[in-house]
Amino acid sequence: MKLANFDQWRRVQRRTAFVFVILVLCSLGLMGRLVYLQIVKHGQYSEMAFAQRMRPRVVDPQRGSIYDRNYKTLAMSIGADAVYAIPTRIGDPQGTAQLLAPYLSLSAREIEEKLRSETSSSVWLARKLTPEQARAVRDLKLPGIYLVERPQRYYPNGTLAAHVLGITGIDNQGLEGLEYYYDEYLRGTPGRLAAEADAAARLIPGGDAAFQPPVDGLDLILALDSVIQHIAESQIRAAVEETKSERGVVMVMDPHTGEILASAVYPAFDPNNYSAYPMNVRRNIAITDQYEPGSTFKFVTAAAALEIGIASEGSMFYSGSSWQVGGGTIRNWDGRGSGNITFRQALERSDNIVFAQLAVEMGPERFYPIIRGFGLGSRLGVDFPGEGRGSVVAPGEVKYGETIRWATMGFGQGVAVTPLQLLTAICAVANDGIVMRPRFVREIRDSHGRLVEKFEPEPLGRALSESTAKRLSSLLRSVVVNGGGSQAEIPGYYSAGKTGTAEVPEAGGYGDERISSFVGYAPADDPALAALVILYKPQTEIRFGSVLAAPVFREVMEQSLNHLGIERRDVR
Repeated sequence: MKLANFDQWRRVQRRTAFVFVILVLCSLGLMGRLVYLQIVKHGQYSEMAFAQRMRPRVVDPQRGSIYDRNYKTLAMSIGADAVYAIPTRIGDPQGTAQLLAPYLSLSAREIEEKLRSETSSSVWLARKLTPEQARAVRDLKLPGIYLVERPQRYYPNGTLAAHVLGITGIDNQGLEGLEYYYDEYLRGTPGRLAAEADAAARLIPGGDAAFQPPVDGLDLILALDSVIQHIAESQIRAAVEETKSERGVVMVMDPHTGEILASAVYPAFDPNNYSAYPMNVRRNIAITDQYEPGSTFKFVTAAAALEIGIASEGSMFYSGSSWQVGGGTIRNWDGRGSGNITFRQALERSDNIVFAQLAVEMGPERFYPIIRGFGLGSRLGVDFPGEGRGSVVAPGEVKYGETIRWATMGFGQGVAVTPLQLLTAICAVANDGIVMRPRFVREIRDSHGRLVEKFEPEPLGRALSESTAKRLSSLLRSVVVNGGGSQAEIPGYYSAGKTGTAEVPEAGGYGDERISSFVGYAPADDPALAALVILYKPQTEIRFGSVLAAPVFREVMEQSLNHLGIERRDVR
């Protein structure tokens, strides 16, 4: 009996010892773990804890301003209130949302969803508040709801140059136009403010704080002249409304530098409230969209004929009532023939048949390189997003009916250009045959006015010899003096140019709609400015470019040349 009790006692003792050893080992393990965490990994976990306490906030930089060539402000950033919430500090999300909803562009349900967020310590509720909205939210004095000032883009001149400037989003990022193209320069670099806070996002008194200041964006100095831009916009608006046109374009360029002094599109929009306008109204069709130029293209055909040597000012041609060529029929715009006429008269009268004959005689192999030399059929590399390419068929691309296709191209059908391309091409004639790259921006400067980058005029190539350009300029002057461009004449400035009344292509052919245009420059013997006017689908009884577009050209050029101080002369 005693032996049995002894054995039982030994078993208890062994079990007790085993448990004790296990407890000792566990204690040693825990002590080792504590030593590892508090000594070996002390630095790492201290940094992690500090990072959790630090509540970072992005500090927005000031977006760079945009100025015209005379440093008139076209776009700037101003302070505007934004409202955000810290969900952990809001005791009644539903009630808070109900109170905020009347003053924000969100429903109470949308606000409540944001206030119940568990994925972020703070959430934005609205940006770019009006002063009235900010005042109303501030007066509510709601726990967990805060206002902070953030930069807001502002366009002080409203619709002026809106299609050029473009728009910015709620985070001050460029979305369209120059705002988008030069966004990396304009937007700057955000800063960062971090301060220690507890789990409820309350700042810890005496806690650490770190501030990395933002770097403000750079400023753009445009080639645009706001006075000439205003002239162009006023004239094209009046013309579109008077003729009930679908839309209209006026562009003005310095032919010697390629600088764009005005680019007006109507209907216009206000970039301060761009969401109220459809996207097609905001598109800068002067740069992005292509169209068949019609008779304004004849100056390109004339240039090629002079350069190749198949025509001179006095060369004789015969223009009948129609001309059969390549399986098609060419007719003049008035349905009548001109009989025996000189090359000069053919350009003055805008004779389709003569220019079709010239195109066929040159052939694609000789005509095509000169068209491309003017920059047509390819992007010019303007500093603007979405530039159109245009469309010029290469020799051999038309499998059936190539001859008739090139014949019609001679008078501007079957070829497509952007307004910018056509204006750049006429500028080459005014610039002694040299094509210049078009450009909107002249300089980039920092917020202190220091020059960062300057864009010099950039020749793209020679389209014509200097002698050919001067001969063609004389012919284009004759179009204004003796031909269809008479309403583009400017007393004392003596313009040169070409009219156009293009048919609008439709499925299977051409419809009844027209595009009325005029392109030219002045003064003819010493060009200071070149301009293009386009009226799309005017709804008037008479739709000729000589009647509708040429007077707009005259008004824009006369006022612009006068603004620049170009002296009038009494001799032609």
